[in-house]
Amino acid sequence: MTQDALTKADEGKRVLNIDGTEVGRIIAVEEGRGYVDPNPSLTKTIKAKLGWGDLTEDAHPLDEGSVKEITEDTVRLRGTL
Repeated sequence: MTQDALTKADEGKRVLNIDGTEVGRIIAVEEGRGYVDPNPSLTKTIKAKLGWGDLTEDAHPLDEGSVKEITEDTVRLRGTL
């Protein structure tokens, strides 16, 4: 099952470039915009999955339209991060 927009439930998911390369994890979703940490620690990943994620200076915002597909486990991008 896929969805159209990022939600808090997507925090902790792996983010993949168009070629399938993992580029990080969604650590926070605020107002429908996802933020990707390229090297999240295990603690950050667990916090994100529990909905306790917070933005860090390493987090990259995903531009509107950059998400191609959101599945149960991953967020696939239209291009590269």
